[in-house]
Amino acid sequence: MTPPTASQVRPEVVTRGVHAPAKPWVERATSADHKAVGLLYIATSLSFLSLAAVEFALLRLQLIVPENSLIQPEIFNRLLSTAPVTLVVLAAIPLALGLIGYIVPLQIGARSVAFPRLNQLSYWLYLVGGVTIYASFLYTAPETGTISLPPLSDAVFAPTNGTDSWIAGTALATLGFVCFAINLVVTLNRLRAPGVAWRRMPLFAWAATVIGWLLVVIGPVMIAALTMLEIDRHFDGVFFDPGEGGAPLLYEHLAYIYFTGAYLIVFLAAAGAISEILPTFARKPVFSHRAVAASFVAIGILGPLAWMQNMYEAPLNEGWTIMAMAFALALVVPVGVLLYVWIATIWGGTLDLRAATWYALGAISIMACGLAGELSYSVVPVGWLLDDTTASQGSTLYVLVGGAVIGGFAALHYWFPKVCGRLLGEGLGKAALALMFIGINLYVLMMFMAGLEGQPVDVFQYFEGTGVDGYNLVASLAAFLLVGGILLELGNAAYSWNNGLRARGHDPWRGATLEWFALSPPPPHNFDAVPDVRSTEPMHDIRESIRRRTEAFVAPAALERPPSPAPRPAEPVPATAETSASETTDPDAADGGGSSVA
Repeated sequence: MTPPTASQVRPEVVTRGVHAPAKPWVERATSADHKAVGLLYIATSLSFLSLAAVEFALLRLQLIVPENSLIQPEIFNRLLSTAPVTLVVLAAIPLALGLIGYIVPLQIGARSVAFPRLNQLSYWLYLVGGVTIYASFLYTAPETGTISLPPLSDAVFAPTNGTDSWIAGTALATLGFVCFAINLVVTLNRLRAPGVAWRRMPLFAWAATVIGWLLVVIGPVMIAALTMLEIDRHFDGVFFDPGEGGAPLLYEHLAYIYFTGAYLIVFLAAAGAISEILPTFARKPVFSHRAVAASFVAIGILGPLAWMQNMYEAPLNEGWTIMAMAFALALVVPVGVLLYVWIATIWGGTLDLRAATWYALGAISIMACGLAGELSYSVVPVGWLLDDTTASQGSTLYVLVGGAVIGGFAALHYWFPKVCGRLLGEGLGKAALALMFIGINLYVLMMFMAGLEGQPVDVFQYFEGTGVDGYNLVASLAAFLLVGGILLELGNAAYSWNNGLRARGHDPWRGATLEWFALSPPPPHNFDAVPDVRSTEPMHDIRESIRRRTEAFVAPAALERPPSPAPRPAEPVPATAETSASETTDPDAADGGGSSVA
């Protein structure tokens, strides 16, 4: 019988019913991992940003020459109704939330978030809300302006379903943001790694904390306002019907509370990212960690209380307008502290002028100009004079573009290696920044000059000979530069995702916060081992600890064998009679051979 061979006795493992691995996009779309959800937020928000940019270009194309008839009035109104909500609600806020959802759990040393499924639900609510708004273009898009103020949004003046789509889509997206904020607040309070006290938490995480609480407060306000507006339209409600004792001004208050908070969310997210970027590329710690964190909290508290500075044309009591002015002027202190700390951080440092650094510096300069404009408009006489003109719109767009677009791209350049292990293109990024920087500054300057001439905001046409022809022509050309820069940077990000240069290691910038301790991209569990955090710069502590151990380590000397003792000479054997006889009769003895004597 033939013995069994090795192949015959080798055990086999048989599996049945194993499904084929899902495609990467399916895996990412169905995963509750906070990093997958964050990527979905970022990708979707950038897609809506491209839509907002195209719509803005179309609006400016209509206004490039006086009495233009290129776009019909109803089409202009539809673009005007969707472009602002797309920029603020569907692009700016979700981009900030996507970066927060991806980076902040890594920064605080958490392996996951508190409520992964709620986090996942928040994204799908946001996506369904955006699709709902744009699905109205298949029948009748909304035509009720930027925030759908009643009575213009009543069923009498807006009988189509486009307004209902706008209301439902905005409410669903806002509900998703509230779900995200609840998960974020609980995660920041309960899942911080050992040693990550509030005083040691990274500044981007501090900004995320304030943003989370802001959304928890202002999100339900807007949802309630939209619910009441929909009840008024279809269920005989009287909330905003002045003929039945309602108050249209109430909706304006609630809407501006939300949009003022959204404005602050954009600024805080950009400020948090800048506070991480500048110390990293200046190779020195932030000038005052506590001052920046305190400024974020002060802005989050004072900012929403100044919502009435947007309502100077409304029939308000003078006391309320003065109160709004006081809160707006009080914001000078925390914003000034932020600017001072950023300048002091880069002062005397060895600033590495990478694309992320240029974007951060550009965002600072543009947001500073916009906030200076907002400060001047918050003064009651100036606000009365320039409210509802293109001058006031320009300062708002300054902060939105500087924070959401340029500040968002600065954060993308900084954290792109952590997300995919590749670098975002430097050359294309700087070229896109140059286009955006020239475009936004030139556009706002022209709109400011047109506003001083009395051009109202959101007009379909203007007439020749009113003194604003040249301003609008240059503003439209500047808007095309701005849109071109945005689209170029979006193309840069799409190309670099799979074809960008590979980053050098998992910490290419030698950052100070804990997300650079993880792999790039991070595994599902984020960290194999989470170190104890003992300062605001844990990665510098880790590198210093490794350096000290390396310098203190002394390799043990090679073991040397003791020298072998010299061989002792053999002692002569005393001759005997037998020995003498054998030596005489041995035939080899005469030849000098023999081996019998050892």
